[in-house]
Amino acid sequence: MSRFLTNQQIDSLVKAIQSAEQHSTGEIRVHIDSSTDSNIAEAAFNVFKELCKDKTAEKNAVLFHVNFENKYLTIIGDTGIHAKVHQSYWDHLHDYITSEFAKGHFYQALKSGILETGLELKKHFPVKGENHNELPNEITFS
Repeated sequence: MSRFLTNQQIDSLVKAIQSAEQHSTGEIRVHIDSSTDSNIAEAAFNVFKELCKDKTAEKNAVLFHVNFENKYLTIIGDTGIHAKVHQSYWDHLHDYITSEFAKGHFYQALKSGILETGLELKKHFPVKGENHNELPNEITFS
């Protein structure tokens, strides 16, 4: 677990992921990394490849890779979502979340980022017919 989030907050974030994915075929994953001290960007991409890359039919998975100890957040989207959402959107979201992290608002910032991403996924990947959950919603840790 994380010393930055309570178990109750982690459970609430899983519910936020479920809610964010409800009206979209997109998938959201959250990984909290407490073990990487150097080259966190590379570690984030490796986690993305393991958890998200090419694992959804529309290539529309998004990973929030968080390293609280090093004050580092990486948001990575698969090729389908990246083709539809401009980098400026992700930059703005990243800046908002990290500015809230700096104030110690770890849970609320992450939850807001998840829900905001869900709205963006809904715009570009609305549900048509059945909405299968292609990826697990639980938060992963390393």
